[in-house]
Amino acid sequence: MNLKQLSELLGLSQTTVSRALNGYPEVNEATRERVLQAVKETGYRPNKAAQRLATGKAGSIGLVMPTAPGHQSDVHFGEFLAGLGEEAVRHDFHFVIMPADPDDEVAALRRLAISGNVDALFVAYMRGHDPRLAMLKSLSMPYVVHGRSFGSEPDYPYLDIDNEGAFYDATRLLLQLGHTRFALMNGPMHLDFAIRRKNGVISALAERGLALDEGCMSHALMTDEQGLLAMEHFLQLPERPTAILCSSTVLALGAIRAVNQAGLRLGEDISLIAHDDVLPLLKPESFSVPLTTTRSSLRAAGVRIAQRLIGTVKQAGPFPDQELWKTELIVRASTGPVPQA
Repeated sequence: MNLKQLSELLGLSQTTVSRALNGYPEVNEATRERVLQAVKETGYRPNKAAQRLATGKAGSIGLVMPTAPGHQSDVHFGEFLAGLGEEAVRHDFHFVIMPADPDDEVAALRRLAISGNVDALFVAYMRGHDPRLAMLKSLSMPYVVHGRSFGSEPDYPYLDIDNEGAFYDATRLLLQLGHTRFALMNGPMHLDFAIRRKNGVISALAERGLALDEGCMSHALMTDEQGLLAMEHFLQLPERPTAILCSSTVLALGAIRAVNQAGLRLGEDISLIAHDDVLPLLKPESFSVPLTTTRSSLRAAGVRIAQRLIGTVKQAGPFPDQELWKTELIVRASTGPVPQA
């Protein structure tokens, strides 16, 4: 079925049907619902090329995907994209993904923006003093940043979680349990979330006159292998830490394997708190010792960013420019009182 046939079926002009499908506010809600119901019943799909000519909109969100030999993919980003896709499907929006060398991201974003193939952009994996921000601000195109850029003026649209507050609260919980020897398993040190999580730990420790030793920190890709290696290193220190903070449940998976291999008991000999991005295949309550976590859904963040981008393109706002979500601290069995010497 084409637009003309759908219009004749409904007894409406092609312009009215097109505007109803594209979310124009001058179409009343009853008409819009009638059009959408007919679309559902007939299986009508708009011709993207014709739609673009009629509206000047591509119906697409753009992102640059850094990739190169040896550049590893990330399960966390996949979950975020699932949320973004979930919302895009509701509005018949597409993704346009431009692969680029990690050193060419700024130029790749500009090429994507001027291609005419996208209506809006989003960027992720924000870094301290991120060079992509200046370029994004120079564009006349909607964009949303997932995360923030430590050290940059916060004058850009973003959605982030309170990473510093999350790891401050987690550290405070462990301090209240009597722990004084801490270690941190973090993501890559140049990424904004890792900077802020480290700052949260340091801030909470400083309130008790404690410090986080450089030898008790690891910064690496958040894989179970890296969690295993980091924990093996911590367990070999002369003064073994009794409290571990992990930036991901994926890191925690490897860390706990090292704890078990050393014959230690999680929640008794050593306490651990991980950040839970609500990854469907790695539920903290399903670990052999359920994990205490700071919790915030990556998928929900993807949904929300898509809502903001698509809503802005369709002029369905207004939307807040900046959102900072609080995390939830969920106490389970992996944390306990400091072991007695």
